[in-house]
Amino acid sequence: MGLFDRISRVIRSNLNDMVNKAEDPEKILEQSIIDMQEDLVQLRQAVASAIATQKRTQQQYSQAQSQTDTWQQRAQLALQKGDENLAREALVRKKSHAETAATLKAQVEQQTAQVETLKRNLIGLESKIAEAKTKKDMLKARVAAAKANEQLQTAIGNIGSSSAMAAFERMEEKVLQMEARSQSVAELAGNNLEEQFRLLEGSSDVDDELAAMKAQLITGSPASQGQLPSAGQTAVPNKTTSAVDDELEQLRRQLNDS
Repeated sequence: MGLFDRISRVIRSNLNDMVNKAEDPEKILEQSIIDMQEDLVQLRQAVASAIATQKRTQQQYSQAQSQTDTWQQRAQLALQKGDENLAREALVRKKSHAETAATLKAQVEQQTAQVETLKRNLIGLESKIAEAKTKKDMLKARVAAAKANEQLQTAIGNIGSSSAMAAFERMEEKVLQMEARSQSVAELAGNNLEEQFRLLEGSSDVDDELAAMKAQLITGSPASQGQLPSAGQTAVPNKTTSAVDDELEQLRRQLNDS
């Protein structure tokens, strides 16, 4: 492979890539419709010109055929009058016009076929343009939908890496931590409250017992046998205490005698 061929291929590939990137589907569709409409105008002009030519040729053929008939009649008239030379001259003219008429007739037939072909092409192009306009609107709608979807997907793809999303996630984590701390504080406060009520319930029992003892002291009625006597009340002598006192007195006496 030659160097120039390689360079040419590289240039053409780069140009094709540039053209592909520069092509806007919506603009290309619009331009395609414009081009087809211009072709339609040219085809209509061609059909009109062909029809005009066909009609002119048809008129020339009709005139040549009319001249052929005229010189035929003149040849007959000259022969009837006995003028064979004039009749021969008339037949020569008739033959010339007949040949011209034959040539024009072939042209008329050919032009008529061309006109019919151009008319069919014109009808086909008009139908294609109408179909292309309908497809153009559909394709433009699809292009718009594709662009919107591409932008959406790009935006979704950028969300994960964007600083705003990262900040949002950090704030979400912070809120969760704050909620956890708040719940912990609430649980601790609840435990302290339970402890306070438990202490109140315990102190209530002690206060009730203390109040009962005060009431007993005031009324002077002991609640049980082991309760201390009230103020001003003389204790009943215990037998065990008297015996001990007697023994102690004896010991004192023995010490004094010695």
